[in-house]
Formats: sequence, structure tokens, C-alpha cells
Amino acid sequence: MHKLLYNKKSGIALPLAMVTIMILLAVGTSLLTLGVNARLYSINDSHDITARCAADAGLTKAIYDMNAKLKNIPWDDGSLPSESNISLVGSNASYSYTVTNDGGHYVVTATGTCGNAQTTVSCILSLDGPFDAAIFCESYVWFHNNCTIDQYNTDSDTLPLKVGTNSTKHWQMCLFNDAIINGDAVVGAGGEPDYTIDNKGTITGQQYAMSSAQTLESVTVPPLIDSLPSQGTLEEGDVLVSGKYESIDLGNNKTVTIKGDVTLYVTGDIILGNSAQIIVDGDTPGSSLTIYLGGNLVSGNSSAVNNETQDPHNTSIYALDSCTKINMKNDSAFYGTIYAPEAEVVYNNSAALYGSVISKSFETKNAAPMHYDASLREPAVTDPLVKFKVTNWMEIN
Repeated sequence: MHKLLYNKKSGIALPLAMVTIMILLAVGTSLLTLGVNARLYSINDSHDITARCAADAGLTKAIYDMNAKLKNIPWDDGSLPSESNISLVGSNASYSYTVTNDGGHYVVTATGTCGNAQTTVSCILSLDGPFDAAIFCESYVWFHNNCTIDQYNTDSDTLPLKVGTNSTKHWQMCLFNDAIINGDAVVGAGGEPDYTIDNKGTITGQQYAMSSAQTLESVTVPPLIDSLPSQGTLEEGDVLVSGKYESIDLGNNKTVTIKGDVTLYVTGDIILGNSAQIIVDGDTPGSSLTIYLGGNLVSGNSSAVNNETQDPHNTSIYALDSCTKINMKNDSAFYGTIYAPEAEVVYNNSAALYGSVISKSFETKNAAPMHYDASLREPAVTDPLVKFKVTNWMEIN
């Protein structure tokens, strides 16, 4: 009897063991398949992410190469940079990129590849110049009585005029009685407008702190003009070609006339006596003047850098760090731009500006009007201190 029961139990246990083994085998196979698929998905995702990073690396390299190309004068649209199958350091990915000129816009297309994954991104490069503000300074900005700052050459899409400082210190932007900023006033990153701005006049736009400081880069003289021999002191006469001078020293009523596209590197000071003028000739087609200034600029009463074309794009002063003072005296008018990161710029009574000033500090005296040309926000590739920035980024696949 006991033997019969034992045989029955043994007959049941064997099938149960087999069923259990089959179930465990199925579960194990499923888990193994799940693990393999998860691993494959992980590899694919990793490849996708790495390919996207490689595409972004190609985009970054394209921007770097385009900004490096800006330093090669003259600019040549016929040889835009490109690269193919460049290995991304520390990975098995690579990138390629091309830059094309699409109706005046530079389009970057960059592709990253990793394994079977491929990602392509594209963006438009736009030029970013230093003159996107009417007045911008590292430290103080003071507008005395009856000074008005406005802008012209505007349309419905024109951004508000901007006057700003990198400073967050007390009363670094001061508007005295009846001074007017027809636009925005901005202070340094993290600053409080009510603390930094002493407003006894009128600000029609917003008052706010920047999200980050604006870097005022140092000016570098182009090697071609820097290598020229100095012609000494320029005292008067017509200038038809670019040149290097130790100074410009014009006595009362003396003039220098610029005819054509001229660049001057003045290693020392520019001194203009009463009623003296540096004239950008309005009757000679294509006349323009770019001055790289190593010393200071001091002008007497009624003297001027007289841009007869009345186009601020045609006259620019780029001051090296060794320039610490630019002083425009009474009744002078200047159509142009001044970039002087280490200079104190002073406009005296009734001296007028049509353009933009970027400097260490800026001060106007009574009734000195400032008129910002809004077209200065659109620089050219041939302008100094411009660089490319990304707009309209998109992933194509």
C-alpha cells in the first residue's frame, strides 16, 4: 500500500517539475530578451545623443571659423569654411559642416554621426556689432540740463533706443533737469535701476538691469596699417590714401580733407584748434574715414570731425586702450561712431552727436543733443569688432 502511494506521488512530481522548469525557462528567456532589447535601445539612444552632440560641435566649430575669417581682410564670400568627417574627441562620433550665403544670410548646416545615428542641425548667422546702443559705458553716464537722446532711421520693427552702463554703483547714470532719454535705460547685471539711476529728467522707456555684463573688447590695429612706416604729424591738406601718423595737429581754422575710403592709424594725439576740421568729403564718391587712435582727441571751439556725407557709417573712431580722453568742444557736430573702452568721452555745450558712443564713461554738458542712427544695429562684415552670433537654430532630423 505504501509502495503504491509512493509510486503515485513520484508520477505527479515529475510532470510538475517539468512544468516548473518550462515556466522558469520561458520567464528567463523573456527577461533575457527584455534585457537585450533594453541594451539595444540604450545603445541607439546613446548614439542619437552622441550624434546630436557631434552636430552641435560642428555648429560651434563653424561659428569659430566664421569669426576667425572676419579677421582676414578683405572678406571673401567665395571661400566660406567647411569641414567633413571630423572625429569628435573622446567618442566614436564625427561631424561635418558647410556654410552657404543665402541671399546675404550665412546659413550653417552641421551633421553629426555616431554608429547608425545621424543628426543634422542648421542655423542662420547674423552679425553682432558694438553699436547696438546709443550710449553705453563701463562706468558713469551723465546727461546735463536740456540734453535729449533720441533715434532716427527707424521703422515699425525698430527696437527701442538703449542707453546703458555696466555699473551697478550708486548714481552712475544721471539725468539732470530736463534731460530726456527717449528709450530704455539699462544698468549692470544684478543692479537696481532706482539705485544706479538718478533721474531728474525723463526716461520714456523701461529701466532694467541686464542679465549679463557687456564686454567692451580692446581695439587691435589691423596688421596691414600697423606695419606701415609713420609719416610723422599730419597738419593740413588732402588725404587720399590710408596711412600711419604720429599725430594730427591742426591749428586754428586748419583743415584736413579725406577723399575716398581712408583708414588712419594715429599713434599719438589728435588736436584740433578752434574751427579746425577733419573733413570727410561729401563730393567725392565713397569717402569714409576710420581712425585707430592711440592717444587722446581734444577739439577746440567750433572744431569738428566733419562728416559731410552725414552717414554715421562713414566715420568711425576706434580708440586703443592707451586713449583715455576724447573731448568735443562747443558747437561741433559729429556724424559717426566712437568706440573707446578706456576713455572718458565729454561732449561740451551744444556739441551734437549723430551716431553712437561706446566708452569707459560719457558726459554731456548743457543742451548737447544725441541722435542715435538705428541702422548702426546692422553692421557689415568689414566693420571692426563685429562677430557672428546664432539666430533661428533648428534640428532638421
